[in-house]
Amino acid sequence: MQTNLAGFIKDTPEGREAEAILRKCVHCGFCTATCPTYQLLGDELDGPRGRIYLIKQVLEGQRATVKTRLHLDRCLTCRACETTCPSGVEYGRLADIGRHVVEQQVPRTGSDRVLRGALREFVPRTGLFGTALGLGRVFKPLLPRALSGKVSSAPAAGVWPAPRHARRMLVLAGCVQPSMRPSINAATARVLDALGISLVEAAGAGCCGAVRFHLQDHDGGRADARRNIDAWWPDISAGRVEAIVVTASGCGVQVKDYAHLLKDDPAYAAKAARVAGLARDPAEIVAAGAVHLKAALAARAAQAPRQRIAFQAPCSLQYGQRIRGVVEGLLEAAGYDLVPVADAHLCCGSAGTYSILQPELSGRLRDNKLAALTARGAERIASANIGCIEHLSGSVVLPIQHWIELIDEKITDDGQKSG
Repeated sequence: MQTNLAGFIKDTPEGREAEAILRKCVHCGFCTATCPTYQLLGDELDGPRGRIYLIKQVLEGQRATVKTRLHLDRCLTCRACETTCPSGVEYGRLADIGRHVVEQQVPRTGSDRVLRGALREFVPRTGLFGTALGLGRVFKPLLPRALSGKVSSAPAAGVWPAPRHARRMLVLAGCVQPSMRPSINAATARVLDALGISLVEAAGAGCCGAVRFHLQDHDGGRADARRNIDAWWPDISAGRVEAIVVTASGCGVQVKDYAHLLKDDPAYAAKAARVAGLARDPAEIVAAGAVHLKAALAARAAQAPRQRIAFQAPCSLQYGQRIRGVVEGLLEAAGYDLVPVADAHLCCGSAGTYSILQPELSGRLRDNKLAALTARGAERIASANIGCIEHLSGSVVLPIQHWIELIDEKITDDGQKSG
């Protein structure tokens, strides 16, 4: 693709990156086959190729409009398009650059501005979010239906094993997960304890920065990244930990991207690269060290009835982190029967704050995903991302859990917490 970027961005780091990405695009359109919004709307401008054209026009000096912003807003940033692009176009990075420029040229107004500002300031604050969620649970019967459906009960976390192993890893607490599903990190701690690994949380670490960054507060997202790096660095620099486990796959994508986000920060670039290199999804840890664990799981599996599980592979896991088939293999080794899921490549519609900002499209994607997940007689649904779990759980009667919780059930006497 020929480019002629405008002066305002041409010689900036963002401009050079955008130009390199744009020049890879050959207009083939393979990306449209895996784009959820193109599948729903059939509009070229609501597919990756059309959005690339819109971003290119803006970066070449054509003024963005409200319509430009609308089509970029509708993008889930699921990055499924990247997996079918024969030219290796990094659409996700281009979308971040393009949206940021468009946001500056077409500022938000009215309720849209207020809502996005509230999400940027409210969601990443763990204490504030937890307090509000607790009040929502108390007054759930009085809440409007649209809001009460987003207020879920919190499963009991159970025992978190005390650190006792030579091998230690940090775990990201995150912003919403501690109050919505504290059971996820606790289950991860028990599974890793069975592998001879102690899992610990570092005081001071919080939101990964994805919420602010993807709501175009790039400075705020980078500030969140720096705060986490500062919280983790004493253990990393002293060699006390060998990895940073991120149990929400969406957060995992962000932490693994810290090196890119802070590459131009002389005070943090090297530290960010180190942190990004240490970040791991729990599937990577369990699969890498689970030889004896798989033997124990197989013994348990032979003694227990096999449940039918539908696995919802989050976009952030299969596209953002490129981890495919690993979780499914672990669940099967644990004695679960995985049912086929049609259109497993399509997004469920959660996509961070997308379900709040684009409720109509998000709802359609959710309904399609739930129909696929429940079509083959599954008894439970497993996922790998807190956002997907909460988005889906309000509209289905089947239990939905993080897959690590299902593994935990098998190795700790059906979840009765040892350690």
